[in-house]
Parts: sequence; C-alpha cells; structure tokens
Amino acid sequence: MKNIESIELLSSKRDIFTLLALLLFLLFLSLSYQYYKYHELTKFDSQLVNAVVLKQYTKTKRTKKGKLKRYEVLKLRSDDGFTFYTTASKNLKNIKNKTIKLEIWAGKISFYEYMRTFFAFSKIIKIYNENSLMNRVSNAIATQHKDKNVTAVYEALFLAKPLPRNLQIQFSNLGISHLIAISGFHLGVLSFILFLLLKYPHKFLQNRYFPYRSYTKDSFTITAFILLTYMLFLSTPPSLLRAFIMLMVGFILYERGMKIISMQTLGITILLILALFPKLLFSIGFWLSVSGVFYIFLFFIYFKHYSKVKQFLLIPFWVYLLMLPYSLTIFGNFSLYHPLSILYSTLFTLFYPLALFLHLFGFGNLLDPIVNMLLNANLNALQEHLNISYLFVEIILSLLSVFSRRALWLLLIYVGSIFVYFIYNVA
Repeated sequence: MKNIESIELLSSKRDIFTLLALLLFLLFLSLSYQYYKYHELTKFDSQLVNAVVLKQYTKTKRTKKGKLKRYEVLKLRSDDGFTFYTTASKNLKNIKNKTIKLEIWAGKISFYEYMRTFFAFSKIIKIYNENSLMNRVSNAIATQHKDKNVTAVYEALFLAKPLPRNLQIQFSNLGISHLIAISGFHLGVLSFILFLLLKYPHKFLQNRYFPYRSYTKDSFTITAFILLTYMLFLSTPPSLLRAFIMLMVGFILYERGMKIISMQTLGITILLILALFPKLLFSIGFWLSVSGVFYIFLFFIYFKHYSKVKQFLLIPFWVYLLMLPYSLTIFGNFSLYHPLSILYSTLFTLFYPLALFLHLFGFGNLLDPIVNMLLNANLNALQEHLNISYLFVEIILSLLSVFSRRALWLLLIYVGSIFVYFIYNVA
C-alpha cells in the first residue's frame, strides 16, 4: 500500500525554481490574454456586449438641486468573463438572471479596474427571453416552493445565485453564510456522494467485464467530469474553481504517493490557480475558501494523531473559531445564534444531499420548515465590523503557526479572546 504522506512534491531547490519558472510563464500567458481582452473592450469609446444580470437593486440619491432620484443598479457578468456595474432607469423591470445586450462606455477604465470589478455607463439594447437551461432549472426549483425567500435560498445553494440583501444579513447573523453560498465544501459533499453512487455499479461491472481497470481512477475520472460540467454550468464560481483544482492536484499526488495534506501542496495549488486565473487575486470568496482549507491543513499538521472520531468532532469547532475574525471583518454580523453554526455545519452534510435528492424528484418543499425556521429566527444581532488590523494579526500568527506550536497556542488564545468579546457584547 502506498504511503501517501511520505514524499514531498518539491524536495530540492532545482524543483522549486523549475516550478516557479513554469508558473511565471503561465501567469505571463494568462495576463497577456486578459490584456488582449481589455484592449478589445477599451479600444473604442463604447462596445456592444452580452451579459447576465447577477444583481439588481434600487438606489436613491439626492441631486444637486436637493431632489431625490431613484435608479436601478445592475451587476453583470459579460460573455467574456469580466464583471461590472452599471445603472438603469427606475422604470426598468426586474431582469435579474436574464441575458441582455447593452452598449457600455468603458474606454477610460484601467487594466487594474478591468481585472477587478468596474463601473461603466451603459444603454440597454435588448433583453433576451431565452429559455436557457439555467432558467429552466431555476423555474423547476421555484415551482416546488411557495415562499420566494425559500426559493432564493435553494437557488443560491444549487445554482450559485446571489442572495437578496436581507437574507444575506440573516444568514450572516446565524454564521452560516458559508453554507448557503456554494463553495468547495459543497463540492466535497458532492464528490463523496458521487463516489458512493459509483462504487457498487462499478464493482459489479468490473468483476465481469474489466477486472484489469482501477476503480479509483475510473471513479475519480467520472466524478471529476461531472463536477467540471456542474462548475461550468454555474459559470465557474471562484471557490468551486479552487476546490476543483485542489481535487485534481490531490488525486495526482495521491497516485504518486506524495503528500496531500501539506502546506506545500496548498501553496503550489494557490499559485497554480492564480497563474491560470489571475482575476481571482481580487476575489474575496476565493481567499476565504483558501483560508478555510489552510486551517483544516493546520489542524491535521498538529492533530493528525487523533482518532477519526475526535477529528470529526473537533474540526467544526476549529474552523469556526479560526474563521470567525474573517467573518466579522467582512460581514460584521454576530448573534448568540452564531456559534450554533458549528452544529449547522455538521448537520448540513446530511441536509445538502437530502435537499438535492428531494428537488430532483419534485419534493423539495418537504424541507421548507427547516429553512423557514432559519429565515424567521428572531436574532438579537450585533452589527459591528472587526477592524482589519485584528485580522492582519491573525494572519501573521497563522503563518507562524505552520512552524511553531507556541505561535499556534497564541493564535488560539487570540481568536478565543475575540469570540469572548463578541459574546459578551451581544449577550
């Protein structure tokens, strides 16, 4: 049997320099391609683009004459992959999730703005009423629920659609935003389900028709193909992309008897993803996803000798506590229900596949009482953003913890103190 943790991927300076050279070359190609698309977008004052409306909401501002002006704000993702904001008339109907053609004036944006998310004035030319597969799936979900908020939750859970602002705040107060926004956690659950579903049919066929085939390789290939198709269907969310590439890298290392749970593996994967998709450097969701994996790896570095039961029970507490400062810095919402997200995260591994199974057969409404319970929970929430300097301290301690057990204990004391402070202030 292979000892999958006995060999490091990079064992010499030559290996390191070779890999860095390859990654720099990939980064150069990726940036060159992005710059070409940026040049095509900005070489004229305006351009015609097709884009999907990700978000739509109403804003009000006071004009110089003191009058209130209402208008619609749209967040869009173009067919070329860039994301931008624009405004539209207050009379614009709800076109969220629809594909539109518009003329945008983006000639003066910088390449840096293009790589992130920019604003451009625009004029809507056409709203397509196409019955896309995404819309058909969305309609199939909606027909199984009476409450539009419940529908929005499942659309976020299965289709990676943005939640309305009020629901974002509610789930942030509950500490379970990471469960609703589709991420690598969901990909892990889906991978496990697919492996289980494939196991016995493959064994049956293998014993009769192709005993020479490897179940591990075959099941991984099929699973990876299904997950890749699903990810492309969702337009490649950053957290799913990170998880998928880590899955691929992990399997390649496993097949070669190399370390999987290793900070070196994580670092190489991050650099590979950024070299191929440099826009992810500016994605908060991507870095939150990376942080979660980092702390899971950190746990196994120090507590891999624990029994599987202990690890299963401790990891949810560990990840919750160490990710808390990130949540408080970005979202700034905390309530007495927030720590219960530890329990919710564990139960979600059962809820998610069950909800998926029920929706496939038209019985998605059976779990509506559970979702409504969360949506209607009366929370005594604290709205207070943690100063980003506190997060920087945690990041420094986290990096030092990779090399020092003393730094690890300082890190746990530090995040524990932040937890106690917020519990005290919300109680």
